[in-house]
Amino acid sequence: MRQKAIYPGTFDPITNGHLDIVTRAARIFEKIILAIADNPKKKTMFSLQERESLAQETVKHLPNISVIKYSNLLVNFAKEQKIQIIIRGLRTISDLEYERKIAAINHLLAPDIESVFFMTTTEHAYLSSSLIKEVAQHGADVQKLLPMPVHQALKLRLCMNIDC
Repeated sequence: MRQKAIYPGTFDPITNGHLDIVTRAARIFEKIILAIADNPKKKTMFSLQERESLAQETVKHLPNISVIKYSNLLVNFAKEQKIQIIIRGLRTISDLEYERKIAAINHLLAPDIESVFFMTTTEHAYLSSSLIKEVAQHGADVQKLLPMPVHQALKLRLCMNIDC
């Protein structure tokens, strides 16, 4: 039985690593919600609406992926959507340690919701949205690390900040 799943994150911005995980997951799950988190504790470069729009543009070729923004606790959002699987990507051992803690809390709060982990491919193992933004702010070319619409939006945002 193929099921529905949620792939949550801030996605500020969505990277080729995120796209790789959701593309691979789309072959396994019937439907995936790419859930864009509104976390007021995080200072994001892109607004929630911009992140949602960039994600929609990035995954539009994947018919079983929808993009929805959320602002409540992830397990509560999953329950609202009637979804029992949370997809998370793992790059490093430190990611595994962090994600294991989150999965344990989620399981305590909602025992019927399972976390499923996807290892990143070697090609994307070093990618993080934070690192990409940081090197881009210093003028590095990050085009190969981002989907094209995201790269264009990032370039435009950086030019707005420094008057290109």
